[in-house]
Amino acid sequence: MVLSYPTLARLYYSTKYIYPEEMIFLKDMKEETSKIDALKKICEEIKALGKITDEHLAALTALFGSRFLRAWKAVKDGMVKKYVFRPSGRVVWIVVGRERDYLVMPEAMFCTCDDFYYHVMGRKAYICYHLIGQKIAEALGQYDEIEETDDIYDFLINEWKEITA
Repeated sequence: MVLSYPTLARLYYSTKYIYPEEMIFLKDMKEETSKIDALKKICEEIKALGKITDEHLAALTALFGSRFLRAWKAVKDGMVKKYVFRPSGRVVWIVVGRERDYLVMPEAMFCTCDDFYYHVMGRKAYICYHLIGQKIAEALGQYDEIEETDDIYDFLINEWKEITA
């Protein structure tokens, strides 16, 4: 059984949460790389299992709080898109946000959203919810894949860049 968004929200705001024994490695995580490494490890587990467990949801909620809750909602609502351009095979990830589409570069851990620019770049946060959502959606295989031709690549990239300018 997978926890619903309201249940996760209650869990996040509850002070009675106890870490599951399997997730003990999360206890000592204090730095950015630790949280990012934990996200990667959890996503590897999700991919291997082919599903997200309640323990994963609880651990991600404990790690990222409301950012994870928003990411999970984006995944559940089908807001993560993978554009594959042919014949080159180039891949572009987009997360549809509240105000616009955000270009996400998972390998570089970069996003074009304002939260990334102001909070992640300003070292007030480690990661934006769009990046968390992309990682989880990819691990679950729960995203829309859109195939386009290479002819339209430059047009779409310029459109996505224009949005952030």
